[in-house]
Amino acid sequence: MVKQLITSLVLLLLFSAQLQAKVTATVDKNPVIEGESFILEVVADEDMDTNAFDSSPLLQDFIVGRTSVSSQTSMINFKTSYTTRWQTVLIARSAGVYIIPSFNLKGQKTDPIKLTVVKANDKSAQSSKDIFIETQVSAQDVYVQQQVTLQVKLYIGAELRRASLSEPTLDNANIIQIGKDVETVEIVNGRRFRVIERVYAINPQQSGDFVIKSPMFSGEVLKTTTRRPNFFGFDETKPVSVLGKEIPLKVRPIPETFKGQWLPSELLALHEEWQPNTKKFKVGEPITRTITLTAAGLSEEQLPKIAIEVPEGLKVYPDQAELHTSVRNNKLISQKVKNFAIVASRAGRFTLPKVVIPWWNTVTDRYEEAILPEQTIIVEENKDFVSSPAIPENTAPEQKNSCENTTVTQVVTQTSWLQWLFLGLWLATASAWLLSTLIKTRKKAPTITHNNTTNQNDYMNLVHACQKNNGQQVLKAIVPWVNSLSLSSKNITTLDEAIDLLNDKDFTQEIEKLQQCYYAKEHQAWESDKLLNIIKKLNQQKNSTNNEFELKLNP
Repeated sequence: MVKQLITSLVLLLLFSAQLQAKVTATVDKNPVIEGESFILEVVADEDMDTNAFDSSPLLQDFIVGRTSVSSQTSMINFKTSYTTRWQTVLIARSAGVYIIPSFNLKGQKTDPIKLTVVKANDKSAQSSKDIFIETQVSAQDVYVQQQVTLQVKLYIGAELRRASLSEPTLDNANIIQIGKDVETVEIVNGRRFRVIERVYAINPQQSGDFVIKSPMFSGEVLKTTTRRPNFFGFDETKPVSVLGKEIPLKVRPIPETFKGQWLPSELLALHEEWQPNTKKFKVGEPITRTITLTAAGLSEEQLPKIAIEVPEGLKVYPDQAELHTSVRNNKLISQKVKNFAIVASRAGRFTLPKVVIPWWNTVTDRYEEAILPEQTIIVEENKDFVSSPAIPENTAPEQKNSCENTTVTQVVTQTSWLQWLFLGLWLATASAWLLSTLIKTRKKAPTITHNNTTNQNDYMNLVHACQKNNGQQVLKAIVPWVNSLSLSSKNITTLDEAIDLLNDKDFTQEIEKLQQCYYAKEHQAWESDKLLNIIKKLNQQKNSTNNEFELKLNP
């Protein structure tokens, strides 16, 4: 009886010991190279929860990648066994000796691991790796918003099954990839590597001391093994992560002496073209001035506005700016092209002021200016554009009226003198004669009326041009129409004078819109309906005003 009890107790203790899981932790390589990944594997001979392993204690000394979990169940001689395996990818940030701590899984602890991390000084050390990253920057001491190019080269000496490369990071900076990936082959210490190269443009937006964090490669590579593929025919892979070196960067503030929009660049230039390519032009004909701004190391968003000033007598109509970006020698080249349509309203000699854009030369570290010098153009008369005859037809009624006014004044003056001369002597005879003279004078004095024939002709010409939606003909017909309204004592010859005489805000806006559509490099559709309604309203208003003025002059 006692023997049976002892035997049962021993079997119970053995069974309890078997119930406690055995947990181990190992690394796939030791020592490791800084920036190179290695795998920490934790194995428990029990079916455990996937969240039983906590990798957060590793964050203090390592970069912790993804953790994969697998479970396996096997049965041998009717005996079932379970295995749970965690694999975590780790990267050591710098060289040194580290301790991977013990992990507690359901009361069972792993043994701590002493890990040695060695420096990777040159390519000879790197070539022993299957995968490694090299980075290089164009400068480590720059100004705020100055472009820095980061060259990233990924060396691959193993067969990949899955791969991804993250972006570099820098606090308070804009980072974009310029160009496309370039794939080449290099031999490093007798070993062949496939090389993928990327170039990034980095524009720091704040001054200070920063660190550019290199991209990180993550993927899976085939394991080098002499065993045959597993039962399902799949090759065995292992996760790999590689991190490039961190790069310190000093960013200087904008110099206090610099005035204007801050433009740090290696090269900034202005160029202009004229169409037609001549310095003599005609009134009313559009002149296209194209200004191109080219900058190295600046993005499209950093390019400044381009504007020009013109003297009185010229009007300018700018087009929408065109932006272009290209990559040359791993540098970002940006261009802004803007067209200006210039129209002269009168003949003469005009001087356009110079165009100046200040910038900071990052090569010479000094202030510079991109300049387009003053330009002088000569504008000649254009008989085809504005109808301005030497003796305008619509001035004839005004001259005739002037003469008739003089005759009336002389008759009235003579009549008044005769009245006073014969008042005392021949009162009765003089009264009768005076009455007769006044009657004759009324019959002879014509009623001063406005001649509407010229106005109607010029007005109808303008209306027909609007109805045909012919913008060029409309611009030609406005000056004769305004002259026919007799708003001024002298005839006008330019469109600007017509606008000033009419003094109507809506009319001015529609004419400017018409000129913008007609003179811009890319012609836009123009609808004449609104301008036609404004012209009809103005023609009626101005003619009504003239008629009231004439009625007051009639005796």
